[in-house]
Amino acid sequence: MEEFAALIDALVYTRSRNEKLRLIAEYLRATPDPDRGWALAALTDGLDFPAVKSSTIRNLLMERIDPVLWTLSRDFVGDTAETASLLWPAPDMHPDPPSVSETVETLAAMTRKSVLAELPRLLDRLDPSGRYALLKLATGAMRIGISSRLAKVAFAQAFDVTVEEVEEHWHGLTPPYGPLFDWAAHGADAPDTANMPTFRPFMLAHPLEDTVVDLTDYAAEWKWDGIRVQLVRMGGETRLYSRGGDDISGTFPELLDVLPMDAVLDGELLVRGSHQGGEQGGAASFNALQQRLGRKVVSKKMLAEYPAFVRLYDVLILEGEDLRERPWVQRRKVLEDLVPRLPASHFDLSQVVEAIDFDQLSEIRAGARDEAIEGLMLKRRDSPYIAGRKTGLWYKWKRDPLLIDAVLMYAQRGSGKRSSFYSDYTFGCWDGDPDAGAELLPVGKAYSGFTDEELKKIDRHVRTHTVNRFGPVRETDRSLVFELAFDSVHESKRHKSGLAMRFPRVHRVRWDKPAHEADRIDALKALIRD
Repeated sequence: MEEFAALIDALVYTRSRNEKLRLIAEYLRATPDPDRGWALAALTDGLDFPAVKSSTIRNLLMERIDPVLWTLSRDFVGDTAETASLLWPAPDMHPDPPSVSETVETLAAMTRKSVLAELPRLLDRLDPSGRYALLKLATGAMRIGISSRLAKVAFAQAFDVTVEEVEEHWHGLTPPYGPLFDWAAHGADAPDTANMPTFRPFMLAHPLEDTVVDLTDYAAEWKWDGIRVQLVRMGGETRLYSRGGDDISGTFPELLDVLPMDAVLDGELLVRGSHQGGEQGGAASFNALQQRLGRKVVSKKMLAEYPAFVRLYDVLILEGEDLRERPWVQRRKVLEDLVPRLPASHFDLSQVVEAIDFDQLSEIRAGARDEAIEGLMLKRRDSPYIAGRKTGLWYKWKRDPLLIDAVLMYAQRGSGKRSSFYSDYTFGCWDGDPDAGAELLPVGKAYSGFTDEELKKIDRHVRTHTVNRFGPVRETDRSLVFELAFDSVHESKRHKSGLAMRFPRVHRVRWDKPAHEADRIDALKALIRD
């Protein structure tokens, strides 16, 4: 556990991507099995210990130290694990750190009742760095700047294999990934996952930016505003995976018995509203899809009101034949022939957008009004299906964001390196004429889109313009305006305004603009797409 704690500590204070890759790769090479497998699972969110919650840690600390000291410290630090690791009363005995494997085994055996006695015993065996690593591992909330993808790249670099090979085998295995290490580190045969319903890495696109493409070489499709999924049927079992490779089958059970043949299909998960049929463009907004996301139990009412379907983009494998090396134009023909064999209630085909030239395509994109459209995809007609982003093959051309001026209402400290700054903001628009006494109503939250220098200036504003406090939240006077960018706006019951923005982010800070000139609720309502 000491080596794992040292790795976590080093990763926290390292900003360089290459250095993070080096640190993880060195750890994986030097650490024996199964410790390194459990550590890799922890870095990629592959572990879950239901008995250990943030509330468990908070309650244990408040039994041992002054509750006010805990509350103030947690508010200042902004991270439960870091605060607890520093405030935990050091035992008289010399630390006797457990191995990562022992730690995982002990955490897995804990229940909601036993955790109150067993977790303190583990914490007493560790120094502050070890306690921090333990609590991060136990709660599954690493938040140390390591994505699952980066950890897999580090694994590939550690053992001189390709990350595409790692991805191909990864999702058919479980921690501590013994067969994966046997293959990569010891030269054993690759894990046999060919006939398992495992995730295959997605092909991704680069932003188009200022590139102009020739439509004789590229085909255009709509980029739909749902979530990218992969539907896999192998060995008589069907699984649904998100873009990150997470298994979301349980959230969409209606898709698990409708694929009549073995296949790996790439598409966009969407839902239909109760009034919508199966015609192209008949998808409900992302706001409707959100009603289904993350639910462990899906009611019959939810299934009826928000039925899910997949709008197909591509076919990777069909009835035992791997098509990924074929050019897009051939895979497209296979997909077009396949769709009539699939139930129209659960599948349709993302249509190619026809245009004479790039200028006409630009006009079509600008005129798109369907609320489920996020933009366009441009795919080179001769491109194979290659994992990851490869320059020049696929481009994404998102619709220009919508902009609105909103007033800062509330602020809260961030997490990690932003834990000392008020960096999470709630914004509002005027419900009528502010000069006639209209109030500000919350319309959304944002915590990105500004520079470090701007953050320091905004933080200073929050501290000097606070008019009220609600726990960790500060209410500010209504004086600072932000121009927010967002993708769309929908009706929502979550906010008093009845509206919610999709992907709001700060476009710029309007230090020059008086608050009474910010936009009104009616301006946002006018942007709701019919």
